[in-house]
Amino acid sequence: MDADRKGRRDDSLRQRLHGELRELRQLRELRSREGVRERRSEPSSGGPGRSRLDQPRTTRPGLITLPTYDPEAFGQLSERIARFLGTGRFIVWMTVVVIVWVGWNTLLPDAVRFDDYPFIFLTLMLSLQASYAAPLILLAQNRQDNRDRVNMEQDRARSDRNIADTEYLTREVAALRQGLGEVATRDFIRSELQSLLKEIDDRRESSELL
Repeated sequence: MDADRKGRRDDSLRQRLHGELRELRQLRELRSREGVRERRSEPSSGGPGRSRLDQPRTTRPGLITLPTYDPEAFGQLSERIARFLGTGRFIVWMTVVVIVWVGWNTLLPDAVRFDDYPFIFLTLMLSLQASYAAPLILLAQNRQDNRDRVNMEQDRARSDRNIADTEYLTREVAALRQGLGEVATRDFIRSELQSLLKEIDDRRESSELL
């Protein structure tokens, strides 16, 4: 009877643990779905037609309207340019252009030259290219830093949830182990049955002698 009672208690503990684990999985799926739904429903700021209604306008419409642009599209363009500037293809093309420029204005006749020595126009073009390349690279780095910060915050939140889930599972496993410690094992039941059989045999022998 005690073994059956302990077995039923073990089964109830296991069923409760499986039910709580199932509820935990459902809760995690619900959280992930709500996060995806919030990211989809969140309006993006900046650009025409993307203004948020929960934020007031910072500027008033005046008589002169300045041209507007999409910061996201401009940021993507800057990242493409910065990515191209950091490749060996850009260095090769830039070297070829400089060599052709210098050779054109040095080897060809004076009638077709457009930038004689010391190549002032070439120096101006290179300076202009450098002055535009530096801000574009900084803008691309700022966008990458923002993405890294968002990814870091998501990783931190994910690690916190994993820690909470691990602590919960640890407590449940400890409770299950404590409950299983009170369950009768096979060797214990076998030894009890052997002792009962021995006692029955002894009583039978004593009754036969009488």
